[in-house]
Amino acid sequence: MSLDVDAVVDRRRLRRKLTFWRVIGVLAVVALIGAYFLLSDSNRYFGPGSPHVARVTIGGLIRSDRARLELLEEIAKSGAQAVIITINSPGGTVAGSEALYLGIRRLAEKKPVVAVIEGIAASGAYIAALGADRVFAPRTSLVGSVGVIFQYPNFYELLKHLGVSVEEIKSSPLKAAPNGYEPTSPEAKAAIKSLVEDTYGWFKNLVRERRGLSDAQLALAADGRVFTAAQAIPIKLVDEIGDERAARAWLRTEKGVSENLMVRDWRSRSLGSEFRWLGVLGTAADWLGLPALSALLGNEPLLAAAARAQLDGLLAIWQPPLAD
Repeated sequence: MSLDVDAVVDRRRLRRKLTFWRVIGVLAVVALIGAYFLLSDSNRYFGPGSPHVARVTIGGLIRSDRARLELLEEIAKSGAQAVIITINSPGGTVAGSEALYLGIRRLAEKKPVVAVIEGIAASGAYIAALGADRVFAPRTSLVGSVGVIFQYPNFYELLKHLGVSVEEIKSSPLKAAPNGYEPTSPEAKAAIKSLVEDTYGWFKNLVRERRGLSDAQLALAADGRVFTAAQAIPIKLVDEIGDERAARAWLRTEKGVSENLMVRDWRSRSLGSEFRWLGVLGTAADWLGLPALSALLGNEPLLAAAARAQLDGLLAIWQPPLAD
């Protein structure tokens, strides 16, 4: 008889353990699903049609990004009463920056759009800021770097020292020039310079048009340097010293957008979307009390590395010199 009682007790204990772990498993799945929606564009699931102020963050290196342009189009159709573009970027490709600027301008035709510079908006990032109706920046933020650069490595002297040469047959002298395996010819340098000058002229005209600069102001603003926001005010690269709070106050005064409206972050799946599952696992690890694992899995540089590898062509990007 005692054996039967012991068996019943053991079965009950086993059942309780199974129930406990089933509950843990269900909670873990719910947490992962919740983390996924938090890391994706949550506004698609939580009332994008309701009145709010949309916030779009532009950070890291800017490149061609169809997902972000589609996001701007979705915001234009949403219930957003205004849009805040927060920028903290040194720039990126000219083509990607131009596409982002045009996307912001299309959005600004339907919603009030302000840019808030958080840290730096240089080169291509400043092109994006030009798409907004008004530009705000804290006093010590960096803006400007109006210019274009084309960089390429040249290994000719190293290969010559090693006794290595690269032979090639091409249809014309300027095909695939420069290639880095031979001295760059004057003709190739002239061709590259014409690309840079043409794009630089477009960039300067865009700044002149959007910021209403005189020739003297443009000459100062477009010499390639960066300015603090305080320095940028007199040459009209920035409209007002201030952060997002100042932007909300301007939207209330000039556009009638209530400061009581909640701000919703709109995020695209563009940067490292193929690795987004790492961020989901990172959030789950944080929920389970594993901060070290969470920091590793959710490390933004891991996602940004893939973006850097895809930069190509003419660049509008600021980088401090490594040496004088």
